[in-house]
Amino acid sequence: MTRTTDGDRPTPHAPAGKPPRPGFLDEVRDAVSLRAALLIIGVLALQLGFITSYIGAFHQPKPTDIPLAVTAPTAAAAERAVRELAALPGDPLDPSAAPDEATARARIARRDVDGALILSPAGPDRLLVASASGASLADALTAVVARAEKARGRTVDVVDVVPDAPGDARGLTSFYLVVGWCVGGYLCAAVLAISAGARPANPARGLIRLAVLLLYAIVTGLLGAVIAGPVLDALPGSVPALWGLGTLLVFAVGALTLALQGLAGIIGIGLAILLVVVLGNPSAGGAYPYPLLPPFWRAIGPALPPGAGTYAARSIAYFRGNGALGPMLVISAWAVGGAAVTMVCAVLRRRATERESPHGAAATAATPAPGSGPGPGA
Repeated sequence: MTRTTDGDRPTPHAPAGKPPRPGFLDEVRDAVSLRAALLIIGVLALQLGFITSYIGAFHQPKPTDIPLAVTAPTAAAAERAVRELAALPGDPLDPSAAPDEATARARIARRDVDGALILSPAGPDRLLVASASGASLADALTAVVARAEKARGRTVDVVDVVPDAPGDARGLTSFYLVVGWCVGGYLCAAVLAISAGARPANPARGLIRLAVLLLYAIVTGLLGAVIAGPVLDALPGSVPALWGLGTLLVFAVGALTLALQGLAGIIGIGLAILLVVVLGNPSAGGAYPYPLLPPFWRAIGPALPPGAGTYAARSIAYFRGNGALGPMLVISAWAVGGAAVTMVCAVLRRRATERESPHGAAATAATPAPGSGPGPGA
């Protein structure tokens, strides 16, 4: 302890060799690194995107271009009705003439149209709907046609020719089943990344991850189909067909996640959530089928795994698989593309490692196998 120059008070000194206590800003910098701050900003963007996407898709459903078959006693009467329905304000319908009721019903069964208006000279007319395609879509079609018929001074009776199952409230089971499969796909891939590194160290490791993902997809595809069908009696249709769809969908979403992780590291998990959850789920046609969604979500829905999966699941459950081929091809493209990108990234990473170190290949080969240790970059 020393004294000040005026000799009034002693001035304490910190013990020799002891660093000063860090300030609050120093503590903040130590607690939240730049990388963590950037990841938090990314999470914020993802969260706001989630809110925007779901509210944007669902806050104001509006029927647009709902495919509708129209039949009448004469071809001239049918064409006249088609012109009148096509001219409705806001274009809620996309009508086309059908020669007879049998043809109109066949078009509904093939999923070429979502309903059919059967005009009768004596009245009332009949509107055929398929609530299995989505109860909200059937309700919207009924409301639009009922208003148009009332304006013409006519009445219409509604007939549900493809109703949803008693355990499938408003036809949403297919959507929720697909959402569950998609969640399993990207979580399985995320676990592989978190446990052993986002990017596989070499092609062998990439192939092992894809094999594990495929095994997981086969198991969860079967269990999902069994739970939705025989266990809960919520979804009719072929269990083997739904099993195949579930396996393909889980593998496709998982392979997509692995591919994005190979390209962007751990950030790839967030990118997968962006595609599958933020953009894919609200545009899947679950709560509101495509003709009720705004243009952006209606355009992207069929091209993303949740939308393709939901459409295919409904086709399998209620329409004998009609209309499922296109969505299955979409899902297959995601699966093949994701697996290919995953393997390419693994090959490129091995080559980069070998270029950086003359012993890179040996070091990679000596990396412990999955399950034997943490293994950097496994």
